[in-house]
This record gives sequence, structure tokens and C-alpha cells, in this order.
Amino acid sequence: MTDRTADLTTPGDRRAAGPLEVPADRSWMERHGRTLWISLARLGLLVLALALWQLASGRLVDPLFISRPSEIGTQLRSWLSDGTLTSNTWLTVQEILLGFALGASSGLVAGFFLAIVKVLGDVLDPYMIAFYSIPKVALAPLFIIWFGIDIKMKVLLSAATVFFLVYLNTAAGVRSVDRGLIDAVRLMGGSRRQMIVKVLVPGAMPGVITGLRVGVPYALIGAVVGELVASNRGLGYLMLDSASQFNTAGVFAALVVITIIAGILNLGVNLLQRRSSRWQARPGE
Repeated sequence: MTDRTADLTTPGDRRAAGPLEVPADRSWMERHGRTLWISLARLGLLVLALALWQLASGRLVDPLFISRPSEIGTQLRSWLSDGTLTSNTWLTVQEILLGFALGASSGLVAGFFLAIVKVLGDVLDPYMIAFYSIPKVALAPLFIIWFGIDIKMKVLLSAATVFFLVYLNTAAGVRSVDRGLIDAVRLMGGSRRQMIVKVLVPGAMPGVITGLRVGVPYALIGAVVGELVASNRGLGYLMLDSASQFNTAGVFAALVVITIIAGILNLGVNLLQRRSSRWQARPGE
């Protein structure tokens, strides 16, 4: 009994001995160490891939087919110096943003409306699936006849591509909301507006975010495909013009810019996801 109680200390004794605190640098590493390690690993993988690419070009593979990272950098600097990259990139960015905004907003409205008005949604569902199944590239010639070859055609082609992805995911998100929550709001006398704002919208956010995330690359695809089919400006036009001159570095340079644009748009969707999911419990909480 004496041996067991000898190890017991009072709160005052513990304070005298000093609190057990985690050092600030260790706490920072615990919170950010994994993120830092992943970022460094990604950067190292990119550097390794570029180095292997540079070494393989001309030794293992004909540069005509894969070019070189150094030549791609030279092409980008050349386009930047004469303004070619800035003007064409800005046009493509406008097409992507306008097409994504138009397609995503209309897809959100249609998804919520047709999921809430279930009878109308069931009637239109097979038609939506049929239109969704049409390859959007096949719509490009028709859109050229309707809207010409200016920016309007690329925006609408991009919007048509994004619309169905956002619509389908939004409708699925609304339909997956727990019916018990809806019944609880009704029993408490909640209005239809309160049920939509307090239950359906938060509950459908995972589906909405999925639709937006999937829609980002397809907005880019729609705009670039429109430029490839018929255009005299934009990143798609730069790719086509470079390919016609067997300028592989130019094709890859345009692809690099398109990839950067897609990454920035995905970052925006990630920020939206973090803000919209604050009410959800994180793993382990």
C-alpha cells in the first residue's frame, strides 16, 4: 500500500514539477508534417519526371514525338514575349469560366428542381440521360451552324458539357438526403423553404461538390474542343497550329498552360468544398 501511494502526487506537486507541454515546433510538425512531406514528394516526383524526360529525348525517343522540357520552356518564353500566350490564354479562360458558370448554375437549378418535383423529374429523366449520352464533340458542328465560330459557340459547348454532370450529381445528392430529417422538419411545422434551405441544400452538398469537381475538366475540354474544331484564337488553336507545323514543343506548351488552368480551377472547387462542409464531422471527431 505504501509503495502504491508513494507515486501519487497532488495537483500542487504537478504544477511545481511543471506542465507537460508539447514543444511548439513539434506541435507544428504534427499538424503540418504530413502535408509538407506530401508536397515535397510531389515536387520531387515532378523534378524526376522532367529530368528523365530531358534525358530520354534524343537518346531513347525521337524529339519529334516528345520534344524536351527545355524546348517547351523556350517556346513558352517566346509566346510570352510577343503576347501570343497571354491573349490566347485569356480567351480560353473566358470560355472556360463562362461555360462552367452557365452550365453549373443551370445544372444546379435543374437538379434541385427536378429532384424536389419528383413526378416531373421521373418524366424527364430518360430524356436527360439520352442527351447526356450524346458525345459533346458531335455537337460541335451543329453549334457552329447555330452560333458561328466566335466565343459564343465555345461557351455554349462548354456549358452543355458541364450541365449534365452537375445536374445528375445534384439530383442524386438531393435524393440521397435522409428522409427522416425531412419528416422531422415537417413534424416541427417547418415550411417548404426551411426544409430546402436547412435540410436539402446542406444534405445535397457532397453531390453538388462532386458535380462541380467533375465539371471543371469537362468545361475545359468543351472550350478546347470547340477551339480545335473551328477557331483562329485560343489555346486549342495554338495546339492545332503547332501540330500542323510539327512543332511538338508548341503542342506541349499549350498543354502545360491548360494543365495549370485546370489545377487553379480545382483549387477553387476545393476551397468551396471546405467552406461548404464545415458543418460535417471530420474523421475521428
